[in-house]
Formats: sequence, structure tokens, C-alpha cells
Amino acid sequence: MISIENVSKSFVLHNQGAAEIPVMRGASLNVAASECVALVGASGAGKSTLMRMIYGNYLTASGRIMVGEVDVAIAAPRDIIRLRRETLGYVSQFLRVVPRVSTLDVVAEPLLATGTKRDVALHQAEILLTRLNIPERLWQLSPTTFSGGEQQRVNIARGFAFPYPALLLDEPTASLDPTNRATVLSMIGEAKARGTAIIGIFHDHAARDEICDRQFDVTRFTPGLAA
Repeated sequence: MISIENVSKSFVLHNQGAAEIPVMRGASLNVAASECVALVGASGAGKSTLMRMIYGNYLTASGRIMVGEVDVAIAAPRDIIRLRRETLGYVSQFLRVVPRVSTLDVVAEPLLATGTKRDVALHQAEILLTRLNIPERLWQLSPTTFSGGEQQRVNIARGFAFPYPALLLDEPTASLDPTNRATVLSMIGEAKARGTAIIGIFHDHAARDEICDRQFDVTRFTPGLAA
């Protein structure tokens, strides 16, 4: 479902004489349906950079990134938008939403964007918010006013609202209490069971060991860090 072939990436520091900093060279990885792969490696090895390349936020210097039938490395912006709407979900560490939009609408938006009827989408949002212990009294408020832990759970609910065939997870259990942590791990397991291919960053080692099928050491492809 996700195929990364010989991917490289460098950053150019234009404010420092156009110095080029290589951050990844020759990375290759295949993730099948129903598989969860953890990205591991030293801080600065490129785990987040690789995730952002898969999602299309960063352009690759070389190589291919296939998500389904789309090569993210060369896809047109409209194709990236369609991919994110229908195929590739991303749960980041931080909730970024338009202020004054209700929490229910924030969570339901991925479903609404794919044509789900509003009442059905809102009902699914209610189920997820209840499951993640977001009090009903908060549902009509903007999540921008919530605590960090509440925002994280809203972000997770939004990321799991639509059954994406592929999913990127950036620290999905960070700072969660044991009850909500267990719920999120169950949700990841359910996504795997329905065939979702998952790539994640998990600094929660116990969660990583519980839910991931294998690990991918990004350090092997980091110039200056690779053995």
C-alpha cells in the first residue's frame, strides 16, 4: 500500500550561503495493508522528515513514494489533495483547525469531505469523541480552547473518522492517561484489522512493541549517522 524507493532529501539554507544539508539518502520501505511499521532512530535522524515526504509536505530530492497508485514525489497538487481526502490520513502531534469551528464539525470534516451525509458524519464524530472521553459539554466549542490532552484526543478522533487505506501517526499516545492510551491502541488495532497500512513514530516504547509489526531504523539512511 505504501512503497518508498531510494528516497533522498536535503535542505538548502538560503540564509546561510545556500548551504545544503543532506538529511536522508537512499531510504526504501514497503508497508502492506494491515501492517503497522514504527519509524525509529536517533533524534534528528529524519523520522518526521520521512513522514512529511510521504504526506507530500516536503518534496523528495530523488526516489519514489507510492501511496496506492499515486507517486507523491511527482504528483500534482490536486492529486495530493485527493490522496489526503480519500486515501492517506495523518494524525500529527498538534491540532491545527480554523478557530470558532465546533469540535463536532472538526472531527466530522473528513467524512463530510468524502460525501458522507451530515447527520451520519456527526453521529460518527459523537461516537469517537465519546470513546476518547471528550465531554459532551465541549462538543459545540472550538477545540482551540481545550487543554493539550483534549486537543490531542480531538486530533486522533479526526484522524480516525474516515477509514483511510493508509495512515501516518506522529506520537499518537504521547501524554495520554492510561485509559485513553488503551483506547487509542485499540483504535489502531481496529484500523489494522480493516486493512489500513500504518507508519508511525512512537516514543512510547511499550505502545510501539504492542501495536507495531516491525521497526524501520531511519538512522541507516541518515548521512553522518549511518553505520
